Amino acid sequence: MENIVVLGAGLVGKAIILDLYKSYNILVIDIDKNKLSKLDKIPNIETLVTDLAVDTNIRKVIKNADLVIGAVPGFMGFNMLKNVIEAGKNIVDISFFPEDPFKLDILAKDNNVTAVVDCGVCPGMGNIILGRYIGKFDINSYKCLVGGLPQNPVKPWGYKAVFSPIDVIEEYTRPARFKEHGQIVTKPALSDAEFVNLDPVGTLEEWNSDGLRSLLDTMPHIPNLLEKTLRYPGTIEYLNVLRELGYFSDVEIDVKGNKVRPIDLTAELLFPKWKLEKGEKEFTIMQVIIEGKQNNKQIKYVYDLYDEYNKASDTFSMARTTGYTCTAAAELVLKGSFNEKGVNPPEYLGKSENNFRFMLQYLAERGVIYRKRTEDQ
Repeated sequence: MENIVVLGAGLVGKAIILDLYKSYNILVIDIDKNKLSKLDKIPNIETLVTDLAVDTNIRKVIKNADLVIGAVPGFMGFNMLKNVIEAGKNIVDISFFPEDPFKLDILAKDNNVTAVVDCGVCPGMGNIILGRYIGKFDINSYKCLVGGLPQNPVKPWGYKAVFSPIDVIEEYTRPARFKEHGQIVTKPALSDAEFVNLDPVGTLEEWNSDGLRSLLDTMPHIPNLLEKTLRYPGTIEYLNVLRELGYFSDVEIDVKGNKVRPIDLTAELLFPKWKLEKGEKEFTIMQVIIEGKQNNKQIKYVYDLYDEYNKASDTFSMARTTGYTCTAAAELVLKGSFNEKGVNPPEYLGKSENNFRFMLQYLAERGVIYRKRTEDQ
């Protein structure tokens, strides 16, 4: 069997591992031995406690990999990806780091590496769906609404996190970039808040977030591109208060002679409040809307996703929808169905009809179903 090295054993990393271990030899790397202990005694899985912040450690653990999967926190992602590429290893990554991945494109091509980045649910599957329609008709608008939420929200948060708390907080602080009438617009995160009604949940709150990422570079011909985060109504009020008071700042302050980044303290305080408990029910909801002109008619393609915590596998929905998109892409790379050298955002996967259908089927077999509808206008 081929060897896959998974860097990171968080909730999403664990979903990835448990989806792949029956078909591949898996080596899992994390600095937290408690996370790794949960994988003990599972066939085809080896674990290793290692600090992935050290470059030499990364190169050592991926030495025998046929494929690497990156599932580290965002602040570690870019450097991790660079080290994997320099080692000449193919990678599918869901670290969602803030840096521009295309800065590593030439390096990846020089090292004959296929690197698929941002391959989660959004960014990820939303990009893949858009990629399916590139060149098929004249697209003038892409919009993606997405959120992962607990089924039984507790005030004031109304939220629980699958990802690293600092990565979540970054969504509330990083300026949101989108495209409007052919121009790239930048607004503060949490801006343009409004209500939207989505089945089967009902009324949710949506606001601008910086989730378009590579689409701003790869889709210059589409004049309108927008991504928004979904939360329960009222969430934005407390987030704005925390942000304006400086609790999300990454600038060190002096507290009785100690240098502290407020965001680090906030993450430590919020993590117990945002932590998903074992068996806690949550869901992922996403809607992708692609509009344009086809055969002289205005047409709209809508893809809806609603997915819940899976009791049988004890897997949270956001881990499922993110992780299984990643493992589907991993299968394509390992089988040679996708072998473009360089840094590849997920929309490149969707350009192939066969690969697009494979990914939808792969996800559907695991209960993650995207429902498509078409509207003539």
